Amino acid sequence: METVTGIGGLFFRSKDPETLATWYREHLGVNLVPDGNDALPWMQEAGPTAFTPFPEDSDYFGNERVWMINFRVRDLDAMVAQLTKAGIAVKINPEEFPFGRFARLEDPEGNPIELWEPK
Repeated sequence: METVTGIGGLFFRSKDPETLATWYREHLGVNLVPDGNDALPWMQEAGPTAFTPFPEDSDYFGNERVWMINFRVRDLDAMVAQLTKAGIAVKINPEEFPFGRFARLEDPEGNPIELWEPK
C-alpha cells in the first residue's frame, strides 16, 4: 500500500493573511510560501507527526476552533523564552509525558498552537 510521507501544507483562513504569515515567520521560523524560483519554502526536520482526529465536542484546542497545529521544537525552554521576550504569552504544561513536553500559545488571530519537544 502507498502511504503519504508527511504534511505538504497547512491551509486555513485568516482575517489578515499577510500579517499572520509574517508573525509565523518572525516568531516560529516558518518561511512563507515562495513567490518565485529563488526562494525556499519552510523545510521540516524529519521526525514524528501525530495525526489525530478528535471528537467533535473536544475542548482540547478550544471550544470554538476546529483545528490546532502542533510544531516540533528541539528546545522547548529556549523557544518559550524567545516567544515570551517578544511579548507572546506561552503556557508550559508542567506534566512531562513519556513522549515529551508541551507548551501552548495562540497566534494573533487566536488560533491555537502547541509546541512539542519530543523525547
